Amino acid sequence: MNAPLHPATDTVAHNLDVVDRHMREEAANPAAVMALYTDDAVLEVPGRGLRFDTLEAIRDNYVRMFASMAEIEIVPMDRFATAERVVDECLVRLRITGDGLTNAPVPIGARAELRLLHVFHMRDGRIAREEVFEGWRQLEG
Repeated sequence: MNAPLHPATDTVAHNLDVVDRHMREEAANPAAVMALYTDDAVLEVPGRGLRFDTLEAIRDNYVRMFASMAEIEIVPMDRFATAERVVDECLVRLRITGDGLTNAPVPIGARAELRLLHVFHMRDGRIAREEVFEGWRQLEG
């Protein structure tokens, strides 16, 4: 007979599941992932000087951002969690097709590669703060 998981292990597993759902669904359905956030969530992208402190602003940023990308390839690199944080690292290749990537350091039309590091601060099983650290490299265009 299997022993039940320790509550901290349950919390870590839940946090990993929440972030996995967020990463898989944010582009296709930004409105749906808002349920994964706390009501007072904050999203920051320090390298581009962005801060969104309402669910509406976070959702609107995702809608604009993903509408301005094409040819998206995501290569997962690492993901780990504690009871209070989830860290996700991935490599993303994309073509910028519009102006929805505010303060992007590469021009519209360019193909780029981003090394992304997300730090999700979790509270009560939801995302309370999301910090996105980006390393941009223009590939062509």
